Amino acid sequence: MAGHFEATPGGGAAVALDEVEIAILRSLAVQLLELIGPGNEPAEGEDPLAALFAEGPSEPPTDPALARLFPEAYGDDDTELRAASAEFRRFTENDLRTRKRDDALVVVRTLDALTPAGDDGAVLTLTPDECRSWLGSLNDLRLTIGTRLEVSDEDGGEDGSLYRLPDSDPRKPMVMAYLWLGGLQETLIETLMP
Repeated sequence: MAGHFEATPGGGAAVALDEVEIAILRSLAVQLLELIGPGNEPAEGEDPLAALFAEGPSEPPTDPALARLFPEAYGDDDTELRAASAEFRRFTENDLRTRKRDDALVVVRTLDALTPAGDDGAVLTLTPDECRSWLGSLNDLRLTIGTRLEVSDEDGGEDGSLYRLPDSDPRKPMVMAYLWLGGLQETLIETLMP
């Protein structure tokens, strides 16, 4: 089980993680939460139903990683499509941010609930719902890191340039995290497939 998810009875999944892996995953999830930003919780005394109908931003984020997490719905090739994308964003981005935030919080909370067993780390066991949240967060983390690294289809493709970075390259730790998260994501998907 070390390094990859395995199916558990009831539709969940489990993975053995050492203390360093737990710390890295938790740190990345917290950084993702910081990137996504705080939620639009109603202020004290504010009508909670009003918050449900609050409009989101109409402009795409300027941060490339956020723009990757919250992409344009219809592209930006012409004025009509830009207007449709802005309208779509106004009514969907807040909910999408909330879901991404909730998924990352599940990652943090499940990791915080682990009780390491000595130097071996711990076994993280997820329910089916937690698996879905983990999948969402693993995907968001990979999109964010990939954007920061300016990963293209060619980088991890046939030429494998991501795999051949010299150890002296300052991107190497993030590339290793990117590839590791991809392996976790792939094995989690495999455990959930019928």
